[in-house]
Amino acid sequence: MSTTQIGSLHIDQQLHDLIQDEIAPGTGVDPTDFWTAFEQIVADLGPKNRALLERRDALQKQIDEWYISGQGQSASAKERKAFLSEIGYLLPEGDDFSVSTTNVDPEIAQVSGPQLVVPVDNARYALNAANARWGSLYDAFYGTDVIDEADGKEKGAAYNPTRGAAVVARAKALLDEIAPLAEGSYADASRFALTGDGVRTLNVLAGGAATGLADPSQFVGYTEGADGLSGILLRHNGLHAEIQIDPNDPIGKSDPAGIKDVVLEAAVTTIQDCEDSVAAVDAADKVQVYRNWNGIMNGTLEATLSKGGQTIVRKLNGDRTYTAPDGSNLTLPGRSLLLVRNVGIHMYTDAVTIASDGTTGEEVPEGFLDAMVTSLAAVHDLKNATTQGEMSHSGNSRAGSIYIVKPKMHGPEEVAFVVELFGRVEDALGLERNTIKMGIMDEERRTTVNLKECIRMAQERVIFINTGFLDRTGDEMHTAMEAGAMLPKGEIKGEPWIAAYEDWNVDVGIGTGLIGNAQIGKGMWAMPDAMKEMVETKMNHPQAGATTAWVPSPTAATLHALHYHQVNVTERQKELASRGRASLDDILTPPLMARTLSAEAIQKEMDNNAQGILGYVVRWVGQGVGCSKVPDINDVGLMEDRATLRISSQHMANWLHHEIVDEAQIRSTFEKMAEVVDRQNADDPNYQSMAPNFDDSIEFQAALDLVLKGKDEPNGYTENVLHARRRAFKAAS
Repeated sequence: MSTTQIGSLHIDQQLHDLIQDEIAPGTGVDPTDFWTAFEQIVADLGPKNRALLERRDALQKQIDEWYISGQGQSASAKERKAFLSEIGYLLPEGDDFSVSTTNVDPEIAQVSGPQLVVPVDNARYALNAANARWGSLYDAFYGTDVIDEADGKEKGAAYNPTRGAAVVARAKALLDEIAPLAEGSYADASRFALTGDGVRTLNVLAGGAATGLADPSQFVGYTEGADGLSGILLRHNGLHAEIQIDPNDPIGKSDPAGIKDVVLEAAVTTIQDCEDSVAAVDAADKVQVYRNWNGIMNGTLEATLSKGGQTIVRKLNGDRTYTAPDGSNLTLPGRSLLLVRNVGIHMYTDAVTIASDGTTGEEVPEGFLDAMVTSLAAVHDLKNATTQGEMSHSGNSRAGSIYIVKPKMHGPEEVAFVVELFGRVEDALGLERNTIKMGIMDEERRTTVNLKECIRMAQERVIFINTGFLDRTGDEMHTAMEAGAMLPKGEIKGEPWIAAYEDWNVDVGIGTGLIGNAQIGKGMWAMPDAMKEMVETKMNHPQAGATTAWVPSPTAATLHALHYHQVNVTERQKELASRGRASLDDILTPPLMARTLSAEAIQKEMDNNAQGILGYVVRWVGQGVGCSKVPDINDVGLMEDRATLRISSQHMANWLHHEIVDEAQIRSTFEKMAEVVDRQNADDPNYQSMAPNFDDSIEFQAALDLVLKGKDEPNGYTENVLHARRRAFKAAS
């Protein structure tokens, strides 16, 4: 690997050139000064990073010994809390406080809506997600199972007018719900017009009678074309909906009022991910991640693709412009507000090594590099902000902030450490203090039980907390590995601890003043093809007090937006503020199995876990795909990333440790499921089969490692195994 040396740093040549030639120019930051500051950050904070990881291991050892001694198994809830407090795992809560984060964009502080998470190493996906701020409701209904295919409503290869009519009826019913007319229904509308010489008023001819909106203030803008009124902009619960009118359009010409589409404000925010959904294992991979993020921040990223025999160049959308009722110009963001997720503090990278004597040196904390490079790239966006706090052109943060989501932090001391890191990055880049905002992912047990104090440590920066069942359950199983055998994976969701965890997150967020200041988020809908079920069930997230929740695609974002029209989250949070805090005793009760399973039930659970692990790992290791739709054991496509892998591998490791199964059964199960996964990927020309040469398959051996080494892997993380095996695969290829 070719490197450039600056001080004691040995920087991968590609990374050095990327900073010097593409990212630093235009930021006002000298590349050499950048690396000199980074070297000092590594020298000062590197030992603290190691000490925090050692603290994790020490606490886990104490918990393991407590269970092994038998004290843990027989402990009451009171004794459990006393032990965790004694070892410094469970910390005392301080006085009440409210966060004081400033310069937060309204998409985060005030507007409730869907959130996408997308791997930033894939330019096309990253652009699609960034552009998913607005989505066609007609397309979302027509192309998914939200509209059934009974009674002549089949999708088919050509446009089906019967299905189209059902789509239009469903969309107009939504308009009746979110922006009702004073009289009549949108289904009866035959004309839209504007009246008044000063402030314009929306006039609708419906059922032969002229009417307007029941609440005229919901009409906030319009557009006009050569043939007159072409768009009507409505607002409800802080979200916008645009009725698009074109009587010459193939759809509009069949509508009495010329409506060709209803476009909803959908993915209000998006997390561009450098972590769980990417497979970045070396300097070359990191360069691709950083190059794409930089392209988004300076507005130059493009992706070329072929569709329908044509070459399409995908770019970032510009802002949307309207005329307000008073005649003034109204500009709305054309793309999602972007956050970037860095890696956790446990990750190290060889993209930069440090050694003063010219030797290979030690890898540096990858999170340090992520914070420096992603923030430097974001300076391009900040440079576009005017002194009035608005963007001079289409950009990201109009409030002049950088939003970094930080995963896998364990407790308040690690949050405080990342706050210190962000401060050092701001100093290095010449940014004002607290320009970098923090998203706290509540996915580790020690963060959950100390969440209030975690938020306190970042009270001037925090803009986001969320829950995530998969990672959180993986950490739950690893933390209580010695407590006993865990319930079958599907049953864990029904245990009291998970409901208490979800409520606790919202309760603490409300109690620390996040309403109107920060997002409270919920996890991913994992079935991208099951949109009907999502529309029927995912309303439980805003109903639970979440201002945002993750969805797997732009189409899903458009459909999930319906729920934020149906639930006023701010009002719901105010209602929830009066309830008592969720039970800490429930949160601290591991989901242990108290019955004997049949051999058939054990094997069924093993098959399900092994197939899921193999289906994900084979693409991660063999193709470098960090997030994809993976067929489950029933051939249902599930959107998966490393969190899925963590829960499944930890579950199998737990059962192996407690002798529910043995290593021979694990190996035979993986071999059987490898044949299933090979069949599921048979049409992929880039796929390499695992069977029957299992010993020679790096992907198969990676999956096996995740289970056989799972008990001893710190916190049950999957990254060490995946990175080692992916590097081996790349070397062999």
